[in-house]
Amino acid sequence: MIWISNSTLGRLRDQLRLNGQRTSVVETRATVPDVEADRVLVEYGPLCEAMYLMMTADGSVSEDEREVLRGALRNLSGDVLGRAELDALLLTAARNVAVDGRDARLQAVTSDLASDDTRAEVAYVLAAAIAFADNAIADAENTTLDAFAAGLGIDEARAETLLASVQRDLEGDRSTRGS
Repeated sequence: MIWISNSTLGRLRDQLRLNGQRTSVVETRATVPDVEADRVLVEYGPLCEAMYLMMTADGSVSEDEREVLRGALRNLSGDVLGRAELDALLLTAARNVAVDGRDARLQAVTSDLASDDTRAEVAYVLAAAIAFADNAIADAENTTLDAFAAGLGIDEARAETLLASVQRDLEGDRSTRGS
């Protein structure tokens, strides 16, 4: 089982939650053309679904978890994704889980993401942030996080390195804001 620093995840969660709470500047734009919607689904769909699987692992979804997920996707997209796109990604993730089941979707998502080490590691860190969104990691969330690590090919040592890197980045970000 992988040990996760609550302070690291707490800072990441807080940063993503703030971004997820604010209103997007692209909220009012017209419907995204089909080609763009397909690109958004291909690029962000697996990451959203990974976070959705974590968000629903314990059987309850909090607003804090939704805000962290929205903030993560906004950060990843450079603030390009608006509320309509975020809602569409979440709806697709929920539909996939309803049709195929959690285990099949977890396997499909990790298989898709595992082919790209960077995306796999981003998905793992964001899943950890979602797990800690409500200040505690439930047993079902911990089990899901371990399944993500295994499916993504991330061993315990690499998981700890990733989370330590996040902590350093967050501490560096905090120190530059104070300057």
